[in-house]
Amino acid sequence: MSIPKTQKGVIFYENGGPLEYKDIPVPTPKPNEILVNVKYSGVCHTDLHAWKGDWPLPVKLPLVGGHEGAGVVVAKGSEVKNFEIGDYAGIKWLNGSCMSCEFCEKSFEANCPKADLSGYTHDGSFQQYATADAVQAAKISKGTDLAEIAPILCAGVTVYKALKTADLEPGEWVAISGAGGGLGSLAIQFAKAMGLRVLAIDGGDDKKQLCQELGAEVFIDFTKTKDIVKSIQDATNGGPHGVINVSVSEKAIEQSTEYVRNCGTVVLVGLPAGAVARAQVFAAVVKSISVKGSYVGNRADTREAIDFFERGLVKAPIKIVGLSELPEVYKLMEEGKILGRYVVDTSK
Repeated sequence: MSIPKTQKGVIFYENGGPLEYKDIPVPTPKPNEILVNVKYSGVCHTDLHAWKGDWPLPVKLPLVGGHEGAGVVVAKGSEVKNFEIGDYAGIKWLNGSCMSCEFCEKSFEANCPKADLSGYTHDGSFQQYATADAVQAAKISKGTDLAEIAPILCAGVTVYKALKTADLEPGEWVAISGAGGGLGSLAIQFAKAMGLRVLAIDGGDDKKQLCQELGAEVFIDFTKTKDIVKSIQDATNGGPHGVINVSVSEKAIEQSTEYVRNCGTVVLVGLPAGAVARAQVFAAVVKSISVKGSYVGNRADTREAIDFFERGLVKAPIKIVGLSELPEVYKLMEEGKILGRYVVDTSK
């Protein structure tokens, strides 16, 4: 394949600085990397945090963001044995890890101290050509709709891993806080496919309609409910067995430790800047609840999440816009107006 020297991408040179849609060089893959012609990339709230510099982990500057890239392999390094030119591949949040520390040995690659992160410490998928460590890149079946699968590579894998972390049994209740957004809309579907009963929490009639269409059995509108703890416990006959917090609300996290069922599990996923997870110690002890953090999935989690998608069990509600429109998408994120998941077409 003919690979150009330059490409279109969105790059910023300082946190919170201008998001410039411009010509930038096409990267050259290292011996262990593949070069992916990115066709589509999902837009994640993490991308907004990276641009704004919200987190204590500094980003590389300048930076091309994005970590839900789906495309075609157009070149590969000399050490790559698991991809061929023309294969479909996905660029995930975890771009690469050392593969030799205790965390990598136990399949906790995302917790590797030397983890390389797409769209954060490694230029990501908001460009037409991006590199990825071949070991961590996601394998995608030929013929797959690359726009539809893009959000699965982070949002899908993340909520699937969170549901596994909650360790629930089929027929048990799971509450999903922030259910109408990009992560939450996928969490509902994964939960249903795993045999769980879903209580969705979000605000607004449009999100209520979306959550119910995706399979939520109960919807709680936090903007209209006076006593959210009682309402959730009443609806689930004592509280959900597990809670997946994908919202970016510190108050919602605190409330989840109150309404979760005795011996239940609260899983923290969303990362509101500067937030603190609060729980009343007496109640947490007497109820014997667990509070767990869930990061992103490993290679096996990724393969399993993609399998759910390819079997038609989950589908991200997406809206496709041009890569040049990324600043407008970030604005909608800041205003809390995202319904489902935005996906950028890198050709526009």
